[in-house]
Order: sequence, then structure tokens, then C-alpha cells
Amino acid sequence: MVKAIKITETGKANVMKFVDVELKKLAPNEVLIKNKAIGLNYIDVYHRSGTYPLPLPTGIGLEAAGVIEETGSDVKEFKVGDRVAHAAAPPGSYSEKQVYPQEKLVKIPDYITDEIASCIMLKGITSEYLLHRAYAVKKGEFILFHAAAGGVGQVLCQWAKSLGCKVIGTVGSDEKVAIAKENGCDFVINYSKESFSQKVKEITDGKMLKVVYDGVGAKTFEESLDCLAIRGTMVSFGNASGLIDKV
Repeated sequence: MVKAIKITETGKANVMKFVDVELKKLAPNEVLIKNKAIGLNYIDVYHRSGTYPLPLPTGIGLEAAGVIEETGSDVKEFKVGDRVAHAAAPPGSYSEKQVYPQEKLVKIPDYITDEIASCIMLKGITSEYLLHRAYAVKKGEFILFHAAAGGVGQVLCQWAKSLGCKVIGTVGSDEKVAIAKENGCDFVINYSKESFSQKVKEITDGKMLKVVYDGVGAKTFEESLDCLAIRGTMVSFGNASGLIDKV
């Protein structure tokens, strides 16, 4: 038996229960991981609240780093003692140990700590698909990223800056302005104090944007559309402030 956080219903934080669970027997392609550090992500809140429903009862958490304690019969890429990390389904990283498929694991280099590995993968994967797949940014382009001081924002804005983008970030408080600037933003807008679409118009000399990345949702979606140039791309990838209305 191991300790884990499980939910049997959706709702506020009090639906999470710290309980004893019995781990299932390893399938041939699975490993048993002793978690050393566990990543917290906003998608965990979506799962717990029911915004993104999971079959119940369920474990919770998608991201962790740990050490392999046992391997299934078909596992060839990993061995007992390997340090590994992951950031995908099945959920259940809020646990002392977990069973996980080998094809979704990566080895952790010696120079990366468990704490860093456990909290960078999902944000890094998200940043990669946003910058290179959802909309492939180009050197010299202005981009707008909402919640620039958040976890994904701190990774993506640095990445976009390294690609030669001119990065406009929004934040919800003055305290977060410095964080956004330290992590790649050329311009930072506190959207709780001023219209970010008007500031975008000023910054771009009225040309507006080829792309907006919005993980905030209800609070920013409509005004984000006003920031786009003709045939611009609106990338909505989260709902931190609530679900957007149907488009």
C-alpha cells in the first residue's frame, strides 16, 4: 500500500482525499516509480473541479520525477535505479509511488534536479506545441501571451524571445510585471488596470498581431480577438478564469 491523493467526486479542494491505495500489477510495458518530486499544474484543478472530466474514482496529477523501482518484462529502455520524469496521462502523480508506461517516460540528466524535472516538462511540452505547431512563430513577429508570469508563460516567453520574437505579455497585478520582464517579455501589460488591446495597438503602430496565445479564457478571450490582424491566429489553450462562451 502507498499513500496517494484520490478523488471520488468533483468539486473544490476538499474533494481530494489522502488515502492508502494498492498499486496494480505491472503490465509488460510498465514500470514502478517512487516519486521524488511532483509537479502541480492548472490542469490538475480542471480535473479536480470537473472542467475536464475524468472517470471517477481517479488519481490526480500528471507530472512527476522519481526513481524506477521495478520494470515490466518488456521494458528495454529503462532499468531499476534510473531517474525518470513524465507529464502525461494516466493521472496519478499525487502519490508516493505509481505505475507508469515506459513509452511516456524520459530519463533525467544528472545536471537536472528532481524538483526542476518535475515541474518543467508539461510547461515545456506546452510551450513547444504553441510556438511551433499551433502557430509557428517567425523572427521579428510580435506575439501576445496572457499570464506571462505564470508557469507556462515564464518558459514560453523566454523561448519566444530566443527565437527572435517581440514578446508582449499580460499579467494581472503590478507584482508580476517584473517576473514577466525577467523571463523574456519586451512589453508587459497589467490587464487589470488598462485595455491590453489598446496597448497592443500602440505597441504595433496599429498593425496588430499575427498570433495571440490565451490560457486565461473567459476574462481575456473577447478582447484578444481585437488584438489580431487580418487572418491572425487565436490560440485558446486554457480556461484559468473560466470557460469561454461558444464562438
